[in-house]
Amino acid sequence: MDATFFFDPVCPWTWRTSRWLVAVAEARGLGVEWRAFSLAILNDGQVAPEYAEAMAASGRVLRLVEALRAQGRHHDAGRLYTELGTRSHDAGDPLGDRVVAAAVDAAGLADAAPALDDDSWDEAVHESHALAYASAGPDIGSPVLMVPDARRGIHGPILTEVPGVEDAVTIWDSMLPLLRLETFHELKRARR
Repeated sequence: MDATFFFDPVCPWTWRTSRWLVAVAEARGLGVEWRAFSLAILNDGQVAPEYAEAMAASGRVLRLVEALRAQGRHHDAGRLYTELGTRSHDAGDPLGDRVVAAAVDAAGLADAAPALDDDSWDEAVHESHALAYASAGPDIGSPVLMVPDARRGIHGPILTEVPGVEDAVTIWDSMLPLLRLETFHELKRARR
């Protein structure tokens, strides 16, 4: 794999970044490994009541993402996230069990769907989250990006909108050397 993308499907910022990475992967022929990053784990299970349903649905999806990864089904995990994000973030439909079921069906993953409710995958989700957090943390969230030959990953990039292909590739080409420099720590600009 040319990049590993750790994500929580509930996060709209992460969704935008994932679409950037998909555009780069298509333009450059890169392979992407999709992995779990849990905002629920990050926040020690403290979830505001208005986000409880979305966070529970996200946790179920992350089980399936890790089950697919364990089988080497990286494209299936990416397709699942595309279907899920299109239905939730793009369509403005809150993440919940109905959206998850529709995304699993549209992605053709009925064979793997039992992982959604199999809590034996929770350990794999915790391990994936811990790997991402150790790579880019502390003081990070979703997403985390790791590339080969880079000792540490990064949180982000955080994008306010999905760039066109030319700009997407420019961001990738600019970011990749920084990721591989051990002396590079952070670039940040305040949100507006």
